[in-house]
Amino acid sequence: MARTRMGAVGLAGAAALLLGALSVAAPSAQAQETAPGQGFSGAYLAARQAARLNDFDAASRYYTIALSRDASNIGLKEELVLAQIAMGRLDRAATVARTLEDAGKPSQLGQLSLAVREAQETDYAALIERIEAGRHMGELLDQLVKAWALVGSGDMSAALEEFDKVIEGKGTGSFGTYHKALALAHVGDLGGASELLEAPRPGSLIQTRRGVIARIEVLSMQGKTEEALALIERSFGPQPGPELAPMKAALEAGETLQFDLIDGPRAGIAEVYFTIAGAIGQETAGPDALLFAQAAAAVDPGNVDATLLIAQRLEGIGQFDAATAAYRKVPYDHPAYHVAELGRAETLRQAGKQDAAIEVMEQLAESHAELAVVHSAMGDLMRSEDRWEEAVAAYDRALELRGGAESDDWRTFYTRGIVHERLDNWDRAEADFRRALEIRPDEPNVLNYLGYSLVEQQRKLGEALEMIERAVAARPESGYIIDSLGWALFRLGRYEEAVPHMERAAELMSIDPVINDHLGDVYWAVGRKLEARFQWKRALSFIDHGTASEDADPERIRRKLEKGLDAVLEEEGSEPLQLANDET
Repeated sequence: MARTRMGAVGLAGAAALLLGALSVAAPSAQAQETAPGQGFSGAYLAARQAARLNDFDAASRYYTIALSRDASNIGLKEELVLAQIAMGRLDRAATVARTLEDAGKPSQLGQLSLAVREAQETDYAALIERIEAGRHMGELLDQLVKAWALVGSGDMSAALEEFDKVIEGKGTGSFGTYHKALALAHVGDLGGASELLEAPRPGSLIQTRRGVIARIEVLSMQGKTEEALALIERSFGPQPGPELAPMKAALEAGETLQFDLIDGPRAGIAEVYFTIAGAIGQETAGPDALLFAQAAAAVDPGNVDATLLIAQRLEGIGQFDAATAAYRKVPYDHPAYHVAELGRAETLRQAGKQDAAIEVMEQLAESHAELAVVHSAMGDLMRSEDRWEEAVAAYDRALELRGGAESDDWRTFYTRGIVHERLDNWDRAEADFRRALEIRPDEPNVLNYLGYSLVEQQRKLGEALEMIERAVAARPESGYIIDSLGWALFRLGRYEEAVPHMERAAELMSIDPVINDHLGDVYWAVGRKLEARFQWKRALSFIDHGTASEDADPERIRRKLEKGLDAVLEEEGSEPLQLANDET
């Protein structure tokens, strides 16, 4: 049985500049200097531990308790502001931030929450005054927010000057170009917007999904329907999905789209926070991107992309309950509803709530039965639960919706092949794997899985070895794939050649029981029997401590420790170990 082995320069550079200026998730010097005394230690320590675990909900509760005992503690207030923003409670954060500002101790995140409040209230004059007084978050963010606030104040000339400063800045041109184009489109300067949108640099915001949608809407308003349709197909394919399908249908019906990606300056400010969050997300897995995504959603609750990003970032830091709640905020009638429900099902699964995850997917498979991606995801969920027959049925439906045998969906052929292999339907499994390779000839996951399976079956070993070698060339740092190469050489009787590959695999995947078990077998085959027993003991210890793989057989490992590999092979009726060039 084979193992399942799934395996923008411009924006990233600007994000690095921003992160260097902000360091928003790091504890401030004030917070460290004003740590509570002994009487506050319980709540304070609980809050700090919760924050380290990214449990910002618990952290905000404990910081609030600590502050109830020392309402003037500046450090605690700063930490509470961070936790409240991370949980999307910008109003509460702003209330605390106001006390910091009144005390002459403003913090960057506190200023963010106050700026969000001013944007929510469309108090653009106050927002401009805040930025000009240096009470905001850094040059890039200040310039973009100020530019949109100037749009809101009716001073388009000054706004364009601010956008141009960003365009001319080092590493920030993509941000300025994108937001200037949105602002021009919003005020009806379609020619100016189009000029900026039509010449995207690689990795620019204009090439993101939202940037392409903005360009489609502008083209339509200019009467360039065919160009807009061509852009949809080029960017999203012939079946663009629920969000783009209505736009495509409207264009094909001769209708003119409206520019509604940004419906006003307030939404423009939210877009600033959203694009910053997206750029930071490319650089770090920490909570920084979450903070800006929460700011975006607070300013513009209708920005569903910001809501989805919040959910994804919460999921990424292991806050599954909060992520589930965020996914649920996407309304049923929104085109991205199925995306949110797919995310919700996954967070429920990761939280160990498999029954709830399956219920979500079953309902989605009924309400969005026409979407292949839903059935593929259902197959993945059922596969993770070892419900093989139901997984096959879901994958069958997904492929049917994508054109059946002529589908170019290599991944679903691959995953269905895995399920057929688990069901001992090898002929069907091999057919699916080979179809996946017809579509993606150099896909390392498929090459490795098919090659490893053939090795385990002692079939077509030459072809299997060649497949695995190609997979290793594509993924030289994959412990699983290197293990396959070592194991194939072992099966071929090329024991000495197998050793360095198996050792490398064990180095890369040091606690994987199967790889350690394999290394033990290879050591035994070359006469290194003490080392073999050591590896088998390691493999067994990892199984006993909860890292077991379904392909690791603890009883067989115990028999090898007791009797040796040769005796176990004899008991099983298998061929004895034999070198490839052994003539005895």
